[in-house]
Amino acid sequence: MITRRDSLKLALAAGTSLAWPLAGAGKAEAEAGDTAALITRAIPSSGQRLPVVGLGSSATFAQSAGQDDLAALRAVFEALVEHGGAVFDTAPSYGDAEAVAGRIVQELGIAKSLFWATKLNVAGRGGGQADVAAARRQLEASFERLGQPVIDLIQVHNLGDVATQLPLLRGLKDAGRIRYLGLTTTFERQYEALEQWMRREPLDFIGVDYAIDNRAVEERLLPLARDRGIAVLCYAPFGRTRLWSRVRGQALPAWAADVGARSWAQFFLKFVIANPTITAATPATSQARHMIDNMGAAFGELPDDAMRRRMVEYVRTLS
Repeated sequence: MITRRDSLKLALAAGTSLAWPLAGAGKAEAEAGDTAALITRAIPSSGQRLPVVGLGSSATFAQSAGQDDLAALRAVFEALVEHGGAVFDTAPSYGDAEAVAGRIVQELGIAKSLFWATKLNVAGRGGGQADVAAARRQLEASFERLGQPVIDLIQVHNLGDVATQLPLLRGLKDAGRIRYLGLTTTFERQYEALEQWMRREPLDFIGVDYAIDNRAVEERLLPLARDRGIAVLCYAPFGRTRLWSRVRGQALPAWAADVGARSWAQFFLKFVIANPTITAATPATSQARHMIDNMGAAFGELPDDAMRRRMVEYVRTLS
């Protein structure tokens, strides 16, 4: 008998999905208007294409990791890959999330099939030997947790000690140990500093908070990322818990079907990934059914500018 795990490995080896297309589901199909094709976006610095919806590991994912609920998180990873996803975002500061996720993906044999994004977040501003040594230890721990010699992306978390830590990441990239580097923040008070670093440094990625009710990055950061050729990971696309509180008890509008949104999660995700500068959105979840629902936003139509304005106005009217 072939087990679920065996089926998953066979699907990955064959480059196919058990349910929906994997990330390689051709760009030509999407451009031809095949609504069954997985939507992908290119990383500007390389041209590598990523599915526009992935998985984050803060919030409920981190809580499940802390409770050692491996079965639930294993099912989430299976759902991610089976439904075409690849991007996984984590950080050493998310409790046990990075370590537990590393164990799971190694057990499933899918580590090389994921786009693994983690962060460097050791406190320190002096740039002294102790700060550098602490950062190096954290980096090596991330490699050990994934169990792979190369990590796709490491970013300086919430602008940490950029002057000290970004050169360390550049050294890892030059050595071929990471493929991409970047900076993140989910604090509006840091947007100006992030903008300065984006203008000053050749970054591959930034990670920022962006949601239908949190659009401040549209003003300067996203246009600058587009102009500078920087990929963007969207964090907190559900506004953490704000949007769920706002739509509790509210029916999805019938016109959401015009862009293939069959749930509030897909409604919110389709809004953010419709911005062409967003490379991928990475909502966190600890439930496979939510992961499958989220991946549904990566298929079908995306809202145009007029529809996005309508979506914003509708959400604004909800109490």
